[in-house]
Amino acid sequence: MSESAVLIETAGSAGVITINRPERLNALDLPTCQALDAAVSRVEADEGVRVVVITGAGRAFVAGGDIADLDSRQGLAHYEEFAEQIHRLFRRIETLDKPTIAAVNGYALGGGAELMLSTDIRLLSAKAKIGVPEINLGLFPGAGGTQRLIRQIPLCRAKELMFTGVPIGAEEAVALGLANRVVEPEALMDDALALAETIASKSPLALRYLKRTIDAGADMPLPAALAHEQAMISLVLDSEDAHEGCRAFLEKREARFTGV
Repeated sequence: MSESAVLIETAGSAGVITINRPERLNALDLPTCQALDAAVSRVEADEGVRVVVITGAGRAFVAGGDIADLDSRQGLAHYEEFAEQIHRLFRRIETLDKPTIAAVNGYALGGGAELMLSTDIRLLSAKAKIGVPEINLGLFPGAGGTQRLIRQIPLCRAKELMFTGVPIGAEEAVALGLANRVVEPEALMDDALALAETIASKSPLALRYLKRTIDAGADMPLPAALAHEQAMISLVLDSEDAHEGCRAFLEKREARFTGV
């Protein structure tokens, strides 16, 4: 595993993960996925990290899979090795108990778009390009893209993006609902870190159970999802943070959340 393929740093309450293969536009191969998985483990275990920011070095977020590496693979070996790793990794990011922010600094194509789709909040540089161009290689998205995309934007638009392989710009991606907003390139990380600090000021316990409630409920029929919400908010009311927040409101002071 390359130690430099993925960088980790902390900025306040944020853990910043940077995919660091700028000479390959941060293309994902197996060692890079393994390095990213290890980075996620580190920020997950760090109690000082309350929000995770994922970005890329250079002019790409992630420009996709490593095509030369992909061309060297055959079906069963790919399924059991690379596909298994990247699916597990992206699902791990998607279900991480800490909120995640994608700071998309440039190209987010193929696996890069699929990584972005696995995060909670997405900020796009005005220079960002989002797309799933695998069809141009005689392939189609294989790291969750076929399923996450149709669940996040209208089906007809998802099919158009996948059938044509044509990327879209940042403004169109936001209009489609793929991202939260567009920011100027030089402000991207400052905005992402400011947002991370805003989120980090909330109860980490409440955030954890809120994210679980949203994600689990999205796959349930509405009556079951409402019952799930009812049970989860009742659990949260057993926390010290919930009562600290209520007392702080009544006493007109800032809450001091500890995550318990």
